[in-house]
Amino acid sequence: MGLVESVVSTVASYGPPFLFVLTVVVFFHELGHFLVARWCGVGVKTFSIGFGPELLGWNDAKGTRWRIAAIPLGGYVKFVGDETAASTPDAEAIDAMSPEERAVAFPTQPVGARAAIVAAGPIANFILAIVIFTMMFAVAGRMDILPRVGAVSAGSAAESAGIRQDDLIVSIEGRSIGSFVDIMRVVSVRADLPTTVTVERDGKRIDLIATPRSFEEKSRFGVQTRGLLGIQASRDPKDRVLRRFSPGEAFVAGVSETWFIVERTGSFVAGLFSGRESASQLGGPIRVAQISGEVAEVGFLALLNLAALLSVSIGLLNLMPIPMLDGGHLVFYAAEAVRGRPLSDRAQDIGFRIGLAIVLALMIVSTWNDIAHLASL
Repeated sequence: MGLVESVVSTVASYGPPFLFVLTVVVFFHELGHFLVARWCGVGVKTFSIGFGPELLGWNDAKGTRWRIAAIPLGGYVKFVGDETAASTPDAEAIDAMSPEERAVAFPTQPVGARAAIVAAGPIANFILAIVIFTMMFAVAGRMDILPRVGAVSAGSAAESAGIRQDDLIVSIEGRSIGSFVDIMRVVSVRADLPTTVTVERDGKRIDLIATPRSFEEKSRFGVQTRGLLGIQASRDPKDRVLRRFSPGEAFVAGVSETWFIVERTGSFVAGLFSGRESASQLGGPIRVAQISGEVAEVGFLALLNLAALLSVSIGLLNLMPIPMLDGGHLVFYAAEAVRGRPLSDRAQDIGFRIGLAIVLALMIVSTWNDIAHLASL
């Protein structure tokens, strides 16, 4: 199959689950903006899922146009006083507004209210992830493998540190370890970094220093560099436990799972700048579609798990201090709060142009990675 046929086949085969995941995540992101705007008394002109020509739409009692558009790769909320869907102000339109219209226009609101409205989108993404994880833990529970060492690989970082078979790992770098998965999560981001591993052996706790070896692993996300201790999980059935959660415990676990994704993503971004991580791991819509389809074949819970993961990722992406994204707006508002007045129209225009160039560059790189990934299959 040629490359073009492969791309078309991937999108056609995995389109429905991808659209389901993306629509849920985008809807909640924009709903965050919408609800806080309404709470602040800002008029909302449009709530759109997707871009381009409208396929389906209706007006609510307060005059907001709810629409589903033809290009389902995102969405936006457009407020009274916005010139574009990116919430750039329309100065001429604001000057021509009546006092009643100015009272509900987004650009005329106090800087604190505008910042709250903008931040509400990413926050809604984090809340959605916590809700999904909480529901999954409360309903299905979680299969945990106790963090007992089943075997130590010869010549590994674990062997050099003195870790032995049957050791129970209780913490790494001060972080409590409750399952073997926790070990992999903590160690994966500490490649070539000295790491304190606390083990329980013969009823005593011992602190050991291990330096996880750098290991390149090829996955559906590209080539990933991660730390490796060189240990295997215990195969004793008694070390495998299906953990059930009360509603409160499920919520705490949901918050913890969401925070782990935030930490791992932050570590990846820092690794990109330091050269420890490869930009080949950046994926775009094609790869997300492929992964969505593969996960959907596993089951609905797995698809919900992907939706939570993508929700956190989109929330973090939007908080990056890039003009056009929510984080860029927050930077402008912070400058306005410090200066006591907004940045000049020219400065904001230059910022938005730079932001557009960065966003387009990210789209090109991620799409190129998607195509290269398909070509390598």
